[in-house]
Amino acid sequence: MDPDYTSYAKVFKVLSDETRLQIMDMLGNEELCACELLEEFSISQPTLSYHMKLLCESGLVGSRKDGSMVKYTVNHEYLDGLKTFFKHLSNKLTV
Repeated sequence: MDPDYTSYAKVFKVLSDETRLQIMDMLGNEELCACELLEEFSISQPTLSYHMKLLCESGLVGSRKDGSMVKYTVNHEYLDGLKTFFKHLSNKLTV
């Protein structure tokens, strides 16, 4: 199976932002709502929504409605695909 370079390039662009990297780290193995994420940043709710939209659209993060809240989790299956891609690259670059 050939790597999906277009999708990976989009993901790397999404991850090139410090705030989004920090959000990924915060989510780790934990489901968090937007209000919990906002407590850690000095950003507005619309700015957080923008970051979450990019993370969700990239496939890195999943979301679900829980009443009036949206809860976010890391998409571990997608991250496993990224790990496989990096392993593939590493094997090719190893001399």
